[in-house]
Amino acid sequence: MSELTDLVLEEAQERMEKAIAHARTEFSGIRSGRAAPGLVERLTVEAYGVDVRLVEVASVSVPEARQLLISPHDPANLDAIERAIRSSDLGLSPSSDGRALRLNFPPLTEERRRDLVRVVKHMAEEGRVAIRNIRREARKELESLEKDSGMSADELKRAEDQLDKLTHKSEAEVDVALQAKEDELLEV
Repeated sequence: MSELTDLVLEEAQERMEKAIAHARTEFSGIRSGRAAPGLVERLTVEAYGVDVRLVEVASVSVPEARQLLISPHDPANLDAIERAIRSSDLGLSPSSDGRALRLNFPPLTEERRRDLVRVVKHMAEEGRVAIRNIRREARKELESLEKDSGMSADELKRAEDQLDKLTHKSEAEVDVALQAKEDELLEV
């Protein structure tokens, strides 16, 4: 295969890996029965007059399985962090001791677990769609290479087969991440 074909396949692989990483990041934002720093790290906090991510103004630790401890680097940001958590979609009320915030995670009901599984499955489907879109774009590039650079039909077929293998492998990785998150959500 030509260098151009290899380049198209490498770019597709990189983009698919980013799509997988994005799906995993989205999964980490879904609250299971356990406390996980990923749940609050994506929150934005208004500190010093600008919006910043929570991890830039505080450290997050897990002292117990169902509790997060958020310690601001500057105690003046404690109220802003508390407001950000209360206005988020987490549905949690932080308790403050004046220096840090504690978030206690109540156990999830069976119905809520099923709802969250549906949400995670939807996120996984979005990840698979993103991967398929990357495949479609790469396939178009390969077809234009065939027309422009005189690539043979056999070379095109081999490149498309490699692209399909890469796509199936990437979709399988999303499915593995989905299964792990689903198991975590349904664990009592």
